[in-house]
Amino acid sequence: MKAILKASVSAALLLTGNAALAADAGISGQWDAVLSRNGADIPFRLDITGEGAGLKGVFYDGFKPYEATTHASFQNGNLVLDLEHYLTTINAKLEGGQLNGSVLAQGRESSAQYTFRATRHVDAPASAAAAPQIAGTWIIPLSTPSSKGEKAFRFVVQQRGAEVAGAILRIDGDTGSYSGAFKDGRWVLSHFDGGRPGVIQVTPKSDGTLEIRQQVDRPAKASGEYGNDSTPDGRYANSLTAYRADVAAAKGLPQPEDFLTHTTASNPDETFKFSFPDADGRLVTQDDPRFKGKVVVAVVTGTWCPNCHDEAQYLVQLDKTYRDQGLAIVALNFEEPDQQDTLKRQKAFIKQYGVKYTYLTAGSPAQMWEKVPQLNHLDTWPATVFIGRDGKVKAVHSGFASPASGEFHAQLQQEFTSRIEHLLSQKPVVAASEQPTKALALNR
Repeated sequence: MKAILKASVSAALLLTGNAALAADAGISGQWDAVLSRNGADIPFRLDITGEGAGLKGVFYDGFKPYEATTHASFQNGNLVLDLEHYLTTINAKLEGGQLNGSVLAQGRESSAQYTFRATRHVDAPASAAAAPQIAGTWIIPLSTPSSKGEKAFRFVVQQRGAEVAGAILRIDGDTGSYSGAFKDGRWVLSHFDGGRPGVIQVTPKSDGTLEIRQQVDRPAKASGEYGNDSTPDGRYANSLTAYRADVAAAKGLPQPEDFLTHTTASNPDETFKFSFPDADGRLVTQDDPRFKGKVVVAVVTGTWCPNCHDEAQYLVQLDKTYRDQGLAIVALNFEEPDQQDTLKRQKAFIKQYGVKYTYLTAGSPAQMWEKVPQLNHLDTWPATVFIGRDGKVKAVHSGFASPASGEFHAQLQQEFTSRIEHLLSQKPVVAASEQPTKALALNR
């Protein structure tokens, strides 16, 4: 009897375990998801992996997995995917093999609610239509300058047969890779990796140009932001025209802004100063021992900014490589007023990317010009300041071209590393006040 009872209990436990695994197995896999808002649909790829405490949602940037959830759960048919480093949450219910729900995304001093739906991915039959080859770099002249003074953007395209991943690169960074396949004479390309949702339609024209139509859902400008809602901004044009880079040059069309001359130091001969609290409320300045005599990379950033997420992942790599050689990185982080008390997103951001460099809370985005007065034309998120061992600004790089920008990301990496290595090769400056002491020590 005891043996029978023991076997029954074991069978019950096995069935319970199998049921839990089956529940997770019912959600794992690749999904074709769609966000909907204001009449616009934004398709994107969503992979769900693992089970139980190891359940995870994975988001794509073009052809590559790029972002992952900070927390995920699936219980009683209800799926919750949290990207706390973006303050984005997906809530959905599995019904009849389809996920239906909503997405709440917190942006800069505003939030957006989307309808969410997803179905199991099924490979589409190969397109019979031959897709034009559009890989490479294109120039998009603007009929009206952007609010940052730009007269042109870049459109950087990678292509795999009929599939395309393309990013619009501006002075502050790129849009992330919009991706999709060629159909009915055009590409409908979309993107969502937890931030910057968007969709564009790209149509090749008979004159060799590309027509790029944007689904524009323009955000309200934050208090104190440059310009105002009535200011024309070429960034938000419904239709853009892209030219091959060599064609644009031959036609004498406007070229994109230079990442190294857009923002400059107002006085390169003065020490770059900052004084902001860390996570414990302790005031940290440029005179802190962790910075004195070192090469410093100071980044003006905000965790609400997707391009700043891109840069943080790269800065973590630089920190690991050069910290022991004398590099110190410091983030001057500008968070929205409603984040100042808890710093919830900042804490999640630091944890998600494994940030070990100094992170300071500098204020709200509208206070950037007041809090960082030593830079001219500071209007990009991020802006990266390279500071020599003497404490003076050697260069300012506007924006951040992510891996979605292809060769421009590679150029940025080469520029950052070569500048850092050059500055590290320079010997620390010995203050005049220290020299007599050293001389006395040598004479003893």
